[in-house]
Formats: sequence, structure tokens, C-alpha cells
Amino acid sequence: MRVLGLNAVFHDPSAAVVVDGRIVAAAEEERFSRRKHGKPCVPFSTWELPERSARWCLAQAGLEPRDVDSVAYSYDPELAAPPSGDLTADEYEGLRTFYVRRAPNFAQTSFRGLDSAKMRFVPHHVAHAASAYLAGPHRTCSVMVLDGRGERSSYLAGRAVEGNLEIFETQPLPDSLGLRYEELTMHLGFARSSDEYKIMALAAYGRPRFLPELRELMYCSEHGFVARPVEYSRFAPARAPEGPMLEVHADLASSVQVRLEEILVELATRLHRRTGDRALVMAGGVALNCVANSAIARRAPFEDVWVQPAAGDAGTALGAALYVAHELGDRVEPMPGAALGRGWTDSEIRGLLEAALLEYEAPDDVALTVARALADDQIVGWFQGRSEFGPRALGHRSLLAHPGHTRNLQRLNDVKGREQFRPVAPMVLRERAAEIFDGPLPSPYMLFTHRVRDEWRSRLPAVTHVDGSARVQTVDAREEPLLGAMLAHFERLTGLPVVVNTSFNTAGRPMVDDPRDALECFGSTPIGLLAIGRFTLARARRAVALAGAA
Repeated sequence: MRVLGLNAVFHDPSAAVVVDGRIVAAAEEERFSRRKHGKPCVPFSTWELPERSARWCLAQAGLEPRDVDSVAYSYDPELAAPPSGDLTADEYEGLRTFYVRRAPNFAQTSFRGLDSAKMRFVPHHVAHAASAYLAGPHRTCSVMVLDGRGERSSYLAGRAVEGNLEIFETQPLPDSLGLRYEELTMHLGFARSSDEYKIMALAAYGRPRFLPELRELMYCSEHGFVARPVEYSRFAPARAPEGPMLEVHADLASSVQVRLEEILVELATRLHRRTGDRALVMAGGVALNCVANSAIARRAPFEDVWVQPAAGDAGTALGAALYVAHELGDRVEPMPGAALGRGWTDSEIRGLLEAALLEYEAPDDVALTVARALADDQIVGWFQGRSEFGPRALGHRSLLAHPGHTRNLQRLNDVKGREQFRPVAPMVLRERAAEIFDGPLPSPYMLFTHRVRDEWRSRLPAVTHVDGSARVQTVDAREEPLLGAMLAHFERLTGLPVVVNTSFNTAGRPMVDDPRDALECFGSTPIGLLAIGRFTLARARRAVALAGAA
């Protein structure tokens, strides 16, 4: 069967194509439109479909819209609030449902030849769940989904056996751990449904001194949890965007983060008591909280925790497609990795470089050239292979740097236009990780945090967060030979088996995806070297020296 998956309801619109149970492509609309998160998370935007990413996914599979057997849409309007006569009532919730019900017509208009009767609505949290239990490595596993909201709930717990999901618990709105975290994000002056990861980073700078009060407001109940709206101003004043960050703000972030971890561990432990499974799989926006994921891995009874790398709403396009493919009788294969997006051949990249009249080189060993630049303390733009599906740069669209210089954290945050309290991540060969980091390993998708071992902290200051942790990405050289070679060369040159890895973008913009995006970012920021396919572009040495001095 040929199934097109679409996510379009809230934010991070995306598309995926599954053919005969195999994932062919998955991509986020923001990578094509260059609009962060694709669209605003408001009912007015529900009608917008991920047209460009869907067309690319179909083309990658060699399909036309008329060839599709089914279209899986990751939201079920029959489970949502019904539209009333006044579509502007109830904070426009009815308008969202009104638009979703007409999604088949929108799709038929957007994709010429598509039969609107082929669209199937998949409940939002079921799509999240399927993105974990069908795309993940475990045929039998416990399943946990937490996010801001789906149609009328914010949580799902269940068990999957050979592709079939049994749901045990759901949590009706308004109780939502994801929405409470979103509201804290807005209270502290950041963009909700976008900047929640900043709160997770900020929490490491504070003390959880409001934990006793929060335990009275957010707690587990018999079949779910209680998490009603919280008046955060009773703990800390609201912060204006770009306003001063106070100690009390960090303390509030720390308190909410710790309370989130406590509840998630309790929910996971309760689920394990019911299933006895060795493996837990997770999805939903809350599952992008790598600190909480690590708490579950460390303190809950499961032996293995696997998190969908596109755990946010983007992943529901993939989950919906997999779910429908399974329902139609296909034997679904696990995802081969996160590199499911666009890629370019070396000849295509060379053509773009020559069309732009740029000077470039084609070194015999790109990995060695990059390792030497990193050892020389240059920032390197790394553009290789197919782009990642999900919010993490995993060595395909990355900025790389030397981890042994403290100032490189500030340099990278300056290049990207980020807050200085934000950490950057270490990339390390899988077989070297355990001697340097303590935590869930391997960690190929950068979805857990790890304690940097004491003897390495002074050697890796750029990637060691203020609390002694790091969000590690492990690299399997058999699967990523170019990355593996670069890391090995860098260790021979510096004695350090770790390289700094952060996303190849600047603040407020999606990760680069097209070679033109990489060239624009390289041209507008003090990146010393761009490695794009088998080619390298070097910035003038005097400019690099001036950037380093700054």
C-alpha cells in the first residue's frame, strides 16, 4: 500500500510517505517554507496543508497524488469539539474542527488527482503513539504519549504487541502537563509551542524551591493526573521578552521541570506495573524534554526507553501513515534512522556552487579537512546526506566546533543569536561514549541527558552544562562513516574524542535544508569552513581571525 501521512492541525506541519510498510520519506514543511514551525499554532491556520513537503515526499517515492492508496491525517474531528453555529465561539475551537472536517476537500484541491475519499482520520495521540511503537525497534512495548493536547486529551498510556495498540489510560483536558509547560514558557518571556526547550536549559541554573506548592497543584490521580492552569505570577513576576532574567525565574523553571520529571516517572512506573514490559516507547512534545526522559530511564523500572526523534507534532504525519499502513495489512518496518529528508548529489551541489560563482575545493578527505579546521578552532558548517526529520541536528545539518575551549559556547550562541544560558551538545563515537558520559547509551537521537564524568569536565568545557550534564549524540561509524572518520581524525589531532554539535541555523529560522540555505547561513555568519557534500568553502583567514578575537 502507498500511504501519504499529513500533520496540519496545530504546529510543525509535516508529511511522510510509507510504501508497502517501508518509510520512504518524511519532512517538515518549515524546511521548505523557511518559516519556523511552519505556521502559528492557532485555529485560523488549521486549513493550511504541508503542500511542499508532501509533494517532495511523493516525488521521493516516485508517486503522483493519484497513485496514493490512502491519506492519513493525524487528527480525528469526530473526537474534537463540534463546531456550533458561531464558529468564533469557545476560543474558536469549533473553527479548528470545521477546517479539519474539510481537510479532504483541501487536499483534493492542493494535490491534483488525489481522491478525497481516500483520506482517513487518525486520532492525534494514536498517531503520536504509532510513531513510536511502529517506527521504533520493539515489537512488544509499553507506550506513553504526552503533549499539550490532542482532540480532547493530553495523555495516552497503553501497550503495543505486533503493531496493535491497546489503550489503558487517557487524560481529558484541561489537565495537561504540556500546556502547563507551554504557559510557563510564555510567562518567562518566550514563545509557547516553540521555546519550551529554553525552559529546560534555564532550569539547570535554578533551585526547585517552589516544589512543595507545585506538588499541591500538579499530581498523579487514579487513572491519570491533575494539572490544571497554574497562576505562575504567585511564584515569579512575568518576564517581558528580552527582559532581565531573574534568579526567581530560574527557580520557577527548575521547580516546574523537577515536578514534571516526578510525575512522568510515576506514570511510567504505574504503566510498568500493569504491563511488565522491558521496553517503553514515547512520543508527544513532552517527550522532547531530554532531562525528563533521562529521569524515566534512570528511575522507572523499564530496561530500555526509546523516544521517537520527531516526537513533536511533526512526527504524527509519520505515525498516522504507519498506523494506516498497518491497518490496511502491510507489515510495517521500523524507521531506518532520522535522515528521512532531502538530500543532494555531489554533482547537484557542484552545479549550485558554480552557478553562485563561489570558490571551492574538493579535498581527497573531507573528514580530515574538517577535523583539521576544528583542531584549528574554527566553526564548521556540516551539510551531508539527507536532512534529519525532527528538531535535532544529528550530523547532517550541523554546526561543529572544538569542545575543549570554554569560549566556544559563547561563540556558537553568538553566531546563532541564542541566549547565553543555552548549552550545546557533544557528538562522540558510540564505542567511546561510556568512558566519558554516564547515562542512557547509545543515544543516537540526542534525546537524553548524561552526566559528564568528573575527569572529563575540565577537558570538555564547551559541552558541559552548568549542572555537569550534556545532551549526548552517539555516532555509529558503520551507519555514519563520514562522521565517524571525522571524529577519529579529530581525536588523533587533539586527544579529544568529542566534537561540539549544534543545529545549522540562526535564531528564529529553521535548520538549513537546501544547499542554498547552507550557503546563505555561511555567508552571513562567522563560520570558518563549510563542508557541503565532498566540497569545502573556506572563509578568508583574516576574517576568521577577527571573528575569533571578538
